[in-house]
This record gives sequence, structure tokens and C-alpha cells, in this order.
Amino acid sequence: MFFSKSKLLPERKRDLINFCRGISIKFNNLELLDLAFHHRSYSNENISHKNFNNERLEFLGDSVLGMATANFLFKDMQENPEGDLARIKSIVVSEESLAPIALKIGIDKMLILGKGEEMNGGRQKKALLADAVEAVIGAYFLDSGYAAAEKLVLSFMIPEVRKVQENKGIKDYKTLLQEYCQKKYKICPVYELVKKSGPDHDRTFWTTVKVHGVTYGPATGKNKKESEQNVAHKAWVEINGIE
Repeated sequence: MFFSKSKLLPERKRDLINFCRGISIKFNNLELLDLAFHHRSYSNENISHKNFNNERLEFLGDSVLGMATANFLFKDMQENPEGDLARIKSIVVSEESLAPIALKIGIDKMLILGKGEEMNGGRQKKALLADAVEAVIGAYFLDSGYAAAEKLVLSFMIPEVRKVQENKGIKDYKTLLQEYCQKKYKICPVYELVKKSGPDHDRTFWTTVKVHGVTYGPATGKNKKESEQNVAHKAWVEINGIE
């Protein structure tokens, strides 16, 4: 659903233009960019804006992000097997990488949140920030096409890829733990979600992992994937501390 540019207040239009300048892009339809910053908590609290949120753009942007990153890795690492490409891609497109990017380019200041989410510190939540990055990518793809969106994605992703290649990036502890278990025990670690708490918009997940009969955790996260990554980190540290 697209809206006319006249609906934007002058102050908001100015902020959107300044955001674009900061990352060297230009939007033909600023209302589309504005939609990328609307979190569902706002539309849930405002009947007149029902379904006016960034979730569909996030869905689209996630695919563009994955495609552009995979294409770059395929060309950049021609001597590496598929497993290396998949591991690096999973690290750099994760919320652990995207959230700092969001803060760096000022997405936290552009977000439109509901009052409850605002009070709960939504502007600093990794998942929310990462989703907004994907929504911006999706909006830019619709506005200016794949080539422009790919260029934007790579401006974010190439530095992150280089960090991982130089072993300075975020560690993918689930992969490290799985490789360790398969090599030493010929088995895979087993993750179990043991608890969920909090309202839908602010859930906390508690997960344990079993390695060769030993259970580690629980560790928490704002989604299942994050809690598994955190408990894998915990197990990795404990295992290597023993050994």
C-alpha cells in the first residue's frame, strides 16, 4: 500500500531526506521509506493505521539481503566450499551484525513505535533494529530496483564479511559447537526450548543444549535463534575451559 507524498509532515520529510543523504541513496517515494520505519507496535495502538507497518517490507528485504550477500560471497570466495559461504552468510546477515549497522546509520532515531514499545526500550532492541534494516532494503528495492538495492546491501555487508574473513567478526557458536561435536563424538548437539516468558512484543526464550550427555544452560534470548546461539556460546566456553 503506497501513500502520496503530501501525507508526510515537512519535519518528517526533512528527516527522511537527511537519512538518505547519510547512506548516499535517494528515494523517489519517501512515503515508502517512511513505512519501513513503522513498527507493528504503532499500528497495533492506532486503529487508523491498522496494518501500516514494515513487516511486509522486512520480508522482502530479507530476501534481497540474502541474495546480494550470497552473490558477493560466491564471487569473492571462489576457492571455498559451500559450507564456508553458508557459515559467513549466516553470521553477517544475523541481527548481531545488522543491529549495530542500524545504530550506525541512525535507524534508531527514525523508528515510529507504539508507546508501550517505546517505554520498553524498543529503539535499542537488536531484533527490532535488524528488522528495520531489512525493511529499508525492501523499500529501496521497490523504489529503485535490484541493482540499487544490491549496492546498498554491499555497502553494509562487505565490511562485515571482511571482519569474519579476518576472524574479527561475531563468532557463530552454534556452528563451532556442531563441528566440535561431530568431530569428537560423531553426534550433533541437541537444543531444547525450556521456557518462554513475557508478552508477544517482548518475549524472552530460555534454551538448553545437550552435548554427549551433558546439559549446558539455560541461556536466554529475544527469539529462539538468539537463545540457541547464546547457550551454544555458554557450552563452548565451558567445554574449552575444561579442556
